[in-house]
Amino acid sequence: MPAEGRGERQGRRIPARIGRIQLLGIAQVALSPSPWTGLLFTAGLFADDWRIGVYGMLGTATSALAAAVLGADREGLTGGLEGYCGCLTAIAVVVRLGASWRTALLAVAAATVCAVVGAAAGRLLGRAGLPPLTAPFCLVAGVLAIALPTAAPAAPPVSAHGFTTLSATQLGHAFCDGIGQVFFLDKWYAGLILLAGLLVASRSAAVAAACGSALAVLTACAMGLPADRIGAGLYGYNAVLVAIALAATFLTLTPWTAGYATLAAVASVPFTAAWQAFVQPSGGSPFTWPFVVTTWLFLAAAPALDRPGISFEKAK
Repeated sequence: MPAEGRGERQGRRIPARIGRIQLLGIAQVALSPSPWTGLLFTAGLFADDWRIGVYGMLGTATSALAAAVLGADREGLTGGLEGYCGCLTAIAVVVRLGASWRTALLAVAAATVCAVVGAAAGRLLGRAGLPPLTAPFCLVAGVLAIALPTAAPAAPPVSAHGFTTLSATQLGHAFCDGIGQVFFLDKWYAGLILLAGLLVASRSAAVAAACGSALAVLTACAMGLPADRIGAGLYGYNAVLVAIALAATFLTLTPWTAGYATLAAVASVPFTAAWQAFVQPSGGSPFTWPFVVTTWLFLAAAPALDRPGISFEKAK
């Protein structure tokens, strides 16, 4: 083939590769390695709010580009592992401050810092055999939430007495929003689009996400937590991510590990509630810290348990 023809084909492949990296960066928020998942996730972001979609794509691209400039591992870069924290951070910025050219610049700067923090976290946590997960996002977004307050600090949520009762509509919204809140989405149908995105890549991941959300709703109701916050999915998204991580990503799925993941998902709910009560008076947010810390603890304990199925797959 003439050199001219090869160059033309190579030029066509570059945009396709960039698009694939972009989609994978969004998909990896939920630990998925599928560009089709990323495509449906992107559709879910825009279905909820076009600003969230735009900022999510901007943050993903910025973080991946910054990581490439820093000399990130090629496999991790092409697999989307350098973009997902930037995606979440940029969305957190627009949700908190609204869309403007100033917040766009802030989102770009924050996503760039995510790449640096992610590189450091990967090196430090790699020595312990633990993945960084969304810790870089939590660190950067947490600093911004405290440094850039936009309203008076909210009072901690007040628990109800006994079992919290929800209507059928509230239950449905709680289940869907528990998945959607992974990306700060608050429209129930956006959560269903995300669930469909998981399903196209992995039935196990989709089932884990659905079970994690349902378990979170039941646990939060049993704890007597506020009905409006349960219905908004604010106690569910960390459980969803924990269930995906332990039941469909890092551990070999067996009946024993399924129970182990169930325990972890349930444990993440009071952790989330406690973290919310701790940070809200200062105007902060737990973000996905409960998911990160719970998953680290359960992964660190797994090899010592010596049970069937406790063997690590490749960390993401």
